Amino acid sequence: MAKGPEAFRTISEAAAELNVPQHVLRFWETRFSFIRPMKRAGGRRFYRPQDLAVLKGVRRLLHDEGYTIKGVQRLHKDEGIKRLVAAGQGERSPAVLEPEPAAPPLAPAPAPAGLAPERRDRLLAALADLEAARGRLDALLSRA
Repeated sequence: MAKGPEAFRTISEAAAELNVPQHVLRFWETRFSFIRPMKRAGGRRFYRPQDLAVLKGVRRLLHDEGYTIKGVQRLHKDEGIKRLVAAGQGERSPAVLEPEPAAPPLAPAPAPAGLAPERRDRLLAALADLEAARGRLDALLSRA
């Protein structure tokens, strides 16, 4: 017998409806203050229909639109819970959020006394590679 649309869902039913594992729902509770299922004796979670609407939005933003957890948190802060519910109903994000300012490039540290020139050059090359990788990661994260 299927539950009605206004019935509360257990964590296993909510996870099945959202197509995510139960531990993901528990994790999201730790990262998003606005996800607060009702808890009964023994800590058993029950999700209200409005909880599921928000969770659908979070899932869509994270899994389908490529948002980061921090991006969803910022979207909630800036636009509110209605925006998350709208995302769960299929509304696409109107614009990508502003990227966070990139950290300034690291200044080369002075070489310790007695460091061989070839070793110093290898360390500087490794530092340049790391800064380039950081730049690529910042660019990817700014899209989320």
